[in-house]
Amino acid sequence: MSQHGSGASPRTVRDVVFVDGIRTPFGRAGEKGIYAGTRADDLVVKCIRGLLRRNPSLPADRIDEVAIAATTQTGDQGLTLGRTAALLAGLPRTVPGFAIDRMCAGAMTAVSTTAGSIGFGAYDVVIAGGVEHMGHHPMGAGADPNPRFMSERLVDPAALNMGNTAENLHDRFPAITKQRTDAYAVASQNKLAAAYRDGKIQPDLVPVAARKPGEGWTVHSKDEPPRPGTSMADLAGLRTPFRAHGRVTAGNSAGLNDGATAAVLASSDAAAELGLPVKMRLVSYAYAGVEPEVMGIGPVPATEKALKNAGLSIDDIGLFEINEAFAVQVLSFLDHYGIADDDPRVNRYGGAIAVGHPLASSGVRLMIQLARQFEEDPSVRYGITTMCVGLGMGGTMIWENPHHPEYSGTPSRNSAAAASEGAPA
Repeated sequence: MSQHGSGASPRTVRDVVFVDGIRTPFGRAGEKGIYAGTRADDLVVKCIRGLLRRNPSLPADRIDEVAIAATTQTGDQGLTLGRTAALLAGLPRTVPGFAIDRMCAGAMTAVSTTAGSIGFGAYDVVIAGGVEHMGHHPMGAGADPNPRFMSERLVDPAALNMGNTAENLHDRFPAITKQRTDAYAVASQNKLAAAYRDGKIQPDLVPVAARKPGEGWTVHSKDEPPRPGTSMADLAGLRTPFRAHGRVTAGNSAGLNDGATAAVLASSDAAAELGLPVKMRLVSYAYAGVEPEVMGIGPVPATEKALKNAGLSIDDIGLFEINEAFAVQVLSFLDHYGIADDDPRVNRYGGAIAVGHPLASSGVRLMIQLARQFEEDPSVRYGITTMCVGLGMGGTMIWENPHHPEYSGTPSRNSAAAASEGAPA
């Protein structure tokens, strides 16, 4: 921890860095999915142990906090998940933990919350992440919305169904046609397939052994949701479940998925002390609320706030990792900023439409992919991770690339780490 003398010396904000991130392969929710017989908390444990294996210079007793997000905090996703996962992963009992919920932005909020504490000096090193087992806990299952939402018309009933909010976004922005969203979805599948072919995804996956009755154990080392080779013709005939003759389909939306993510964050001083790699430096973050009926527009005001906080403009951003809850939501963001649908800065490895969106885990997946892209493209100085959030919110985090020649953070052992980070967990 940062040491302060007996006098009331002022605290200064410290640089917060993203050391490493890892995730399970994502599965399809339901009894046929790869994780049908696997507990949610065990998926988190896989990620925590994978991080420690990949970073042997990090003593477990130097971890100051474990923050794990889940949207449905019950059953195998309940019981103060950060603390229980820390115990199950074999961390010292002196390491505390907590659970967090901001729906889709759960892992992102776990990162930003603990990052703020690092910056303040309360922590040196943390683990932050998220999990969602939508097969065990469908979104909204067991929830009891206050009747005032309906009786006092606080929100449109459609706001409680994310697919309906995506149709509303199409209404608001008629230039975003089904043709465009389907084309965007096909591109997402193609980009993910190319990233797999080029070995960009595999280094950050931790293999998970899962058992199915009658089938025995299988080690899963790749994502289950992708549908490589998807064509426009494949998507054209899909039904529109949220509205008759609508535009939102299973093909241009993220699916229902199971999976977990986790990341190590540290102060730049602690990273240097412990010999940890620095993959990104946190520049700023922001959350914003919007009308719940069009929650997909949330990344726009969140990004505006984050850019203002950082003293940057959208033109300074060289890479975008945008969660693809729905293609229409991504395109509304791109249209707002005048960015082309196929801009090469956007979701270079594909996105949630292809890889899946296990709600509270996805924020760290975005960071993992951005960090990997920073390493392979030192010409980019700043990138963002951004996502829409249920009930009308958005979240955005801006990161700086330590490989850029004008990197403003503390130099670290990036070049030495680069050779070893590709080793499988």
